[in-house]
Amino acid sequence: MTRINWGIVSTGRIAALFCQDLVFSANSHLYAVAARQQTDADAFAKQYGAEKAYQGYQALFDDPDVDIVYVATPHNFHFQQVYDALMAGKHVLCEKPMTVSVEECNILVTLAKDKGLLLMEALWTYFLPAIKQAKKWLDEGRIGQLKHVKVDFGYPIPFTPDGREYNPQLAGGCLLDMGIYPLAIADYFIKADIDNLYVQAHVCETGVEDDVIIIGKSGDIAVSLASSFQCRLSNNAYLIGDKGYIVIPDAFRASECSLYHLDELVDSFIDSRASLGYHFEADEACRLIEQGDLESRVVTHQHSLLFQSQLARIKALI
Repeated sequence: MTRINWGIVSTGRIAALFCQDLVFSANSHLYAVAARQQTDADAFAKQYGAEKAYQGYQALFDDPDVDIVYVATPHNFHFQQVYDALMAGKHVLCEKPMTVSVEECNILVTLAKDKGLLLMEALWTYFLPAIKQAKKWLDEGRIGQLKHVKVDFGYPIPFTPDGREYNPQLAGGCLLDMGIYPLAIADYFIKADIDNLYVQAHVCETGVEDDVIIIGKSGDIAVSLASSFQCRLSNNAYLIGDKGYIVIPDAFRASECSLYHLDELVDSFIDSRASLGYHFEADEACRLIEQGDLESRVVTHQHSLLFQSQLARIKALI
């Protein structure tokens, strides 16, 4: 078994959740963390057991013992940090959305291929057992022909003009922060682009959207998605066919799913994992590195480019 040394860029909440789960990934070793302030890096390393703590990200990229970098900073910083990590010869797992434009995403994908390095967007939801079970039911025809996909994700976040979520200089807005989940979950089950888009959004005083509803079509499938900073949405996914439907509660972090025919519950699945679920994507990255693969078949580069295209088209309609 190959031990993969992880270097963590950021000491924020998502980085903490990811590192908390690394202990469940057999090949993973939390080797180093980097932050803008040495005190933050030291505190994080002590709490989660990292061997090294660096002030500044380039120092982490330059460490020859770092195998893969996990980028968990605000969206607008992803491009430069991923670029610098790839240039330093490191594999990269980057939080979603990987960039804030199609152009940036194309540059990173091309660079990773040129350097012979793994680049993967951190769509942890794709690897959750309940999501995979729902896909299995769908592929088996348990709900017949898919007709509707409905997904939303929203939590109330108090308005603070300088906060990351509401600051346009930090790529704020609920579309990038939360809307990527409904888009990605819909794509996992539809496996096709969405067109005929209709977007209804509320824009707050800083100029970013804090509530978005997206309606569209993918072939004969009607798609309804939403994200919000204003309120707690259901956060469920519904896959509705002509013979039944599947419900995935809290789909972004799914731990269960249920299958219905009309009003009758005919099947259910509950994931009894002890972790939050972030270690599944870490396992995938480790497996790919060990096998010498440069791209995940679950979260492909085309997925990342498609999401950037969708986000850009939706933004243009806000």
